[in-house]
Amino acid sequence: MATIAADSRCRGIYHHGMTAPVTVLVYSDNRITRHRVMAALGSRPSTELPVFGYVEVATHPMVVQHMDSGGIDAAILDAEATPAGGLGLARQLTDELVDCPPLIVLTGRPADSWLAHWSRADAAVPHPLDPAHLTAAVVAVVRRRLAAAIAPS
Repeated sequence: MATIAADSRCRGIYHHGMTAPVTVLVYSDNRITRHRVMAALGSRPSTELPVFGYVEVATHPMVVQHMDSGGIDAAILDAEATPAGGLGLARQLTDELVDCPPLIVLTGRPADSWLAHWSRADAAVPHPLDPAHLTAAVVAVVRRRLAAAIAPS
């Protein structure tokens, strides 16, 4: 995986200010799970944040390709995806990207929160997905990313 300079990571919220969309990668091998995530968040999960746009990804190589090319502001990774689960993928991304965007993992059950901690994800939401819990987790990590991106150096 290529390393990407910190200033190229956050296309929407870092380079163009609050008006550009936030690009969220949604990874799951299950199309229904991807659609549930996007439906739960909608196009504007918070009035404090820009509109969300989504990149749907069903395979590990495509996640790596999108994350390497930049422009992803946050990623939601399904731990239950096969053959490559979101927990191992989160760990890989945090190890290999210079400025990894926030990662939210969808765990198999609430008791898997220790695995989410191991993966170095910024947040974890268990299956079955609760739209309010998912929205709160995603909004919180994107808000932190936005604050860090616009903070003076």
